[in-house]
Amino acid sequence: MRNGFAVAPQHAGMDWPHDPDGEEGSEGRRKYGHAVIAKKVDEEEDFPLDRDEFVEEYGDHPVRLDYERVVSVEEIFEHVEPDEFEDFVAFHKAVGRAMRENDYWFYEGAEQFVDANEA
Repeated sequence: MRNGFAVAPQHAGMDWPHDPDGEEGSEGRRKYGHAVIAKKVDEEEDFPLDRDEFVEEYGDHPVRLDYERVVSVEEIFEHVEPDEFEDFVAFHKAVGRAMRENDYWFYEGAEQFVDANEA
């Protein structure tokens, strides 16, 4: 057992506040990466959303990227711009772009969608 949870890999001294594969995380490995982050946001009530406030609240939460890797929300958001998002679509685009450009996107072929001028 690592990090207090059976299948979560140890991550640089990180003690996850909940099981990366529990209902707050990947829901038994049914959701990965971007989907785990998106469910932390209420589309109706959280916007405009401040990036730094989001990281302050959820930064230590685990995000399962694939069958092997778990990273923190904070680690992903080190690459997310801008500082504020007007709506859910802008949030999704910025998070997706940061994940693809920084090798947090597990899906094959993700690199073909990386273009700094897009999204």
